[in-house]
Amino acid sequence: MADHSHTVTGSCLCSEVRYDVARFERGVVACHCSQCRKTSGHFVAATQAVNENLRMISDSTLKWFRSSEGAERGFCTECGSNLFWRKIGDDATSIMAGALDAPTGLAMQSHIYVDDAGDYYRPDDSVPNYPQSD
Repeated sequence: MADHSHTVTGSCLCSEVRYDVARFERGVVACHCSQCRKTSGHFVAATQAVNENLRMISDSTLKWFRSSEGAERGFCTECGSNLFWRKIGDDATSIMAGALDAPTGLAMQSHIYVDDAGDYYRPDDSVPNYPQSD
């Protein structure tokens, strides 16, 4: 497992939303559910940090959209970048891996909701695949 304890920065495409992460709780999980596919245009690849390890540097254009009864998604209202996902009331936030600045020290850990994957691709089977969540 890679070292998940070094500070990594991240931002949206226009850099209006900027943040740093002091410590990740896990590697990258790819989610193939229909909501993640619709919000990202493909599938979502996200790591996670407890909220105390996620520090917002600039977030004036960050907006949260309640995408289901139990979760919300954070995005930039200026450039539209899909940045975060979190369960309502949870103490951790999923962070889109593609918005992080390299080096992250992260690696793909698993694929979830592969039974809901788009019909135009196959999830990578070099890491564990789960029909729903892991």
